[in-house]
Amino acid sequence: QVQLVESGGGLVQAGGSLRLSCAASGSIYRINAMRWYRQAPGKQREWVATMPSAGNTVYATSVKGRFTISRDTAKTTVFLQMNSLRSEDTAVYYCNSDIEATPYMNRNYWGQGTQVTVSS
Repeated sequence: QVQLVESGGGLVQAGGSLRLSCAASGSIYRINAMRWYRQAPGKQREWVATMPSAGNTVYATSVKGRFTISRDTAKTTVFLQMNSLRSEDTAVYYCNSDIEATPYMNRNYWGQGTQVTVSS
């Protein structure tokens, strides 16, 4: 059973910073791309950033230059450093990943989400 568990959300003032974490656990052969998405109240879920297993990170225009996605050396945890937060960044943030529980059996997984609230 593969799980993604996010942590690090909370309430912060505009201009402040938060660091989200997402840890993958369970029967894992290989973790491929890891991503962050977010969903604001009354809006569709939107993609925020991707860290591929190899290659460059990619960001949504709305967060580029303010957010940084990174991964630990074991490549089982992905982070989202969020700086210069704005009220429009308020959302539930979800971790998403392509994971092989067995070789070449790639599946997409979601975490349960963590709330980020930015007060203006």
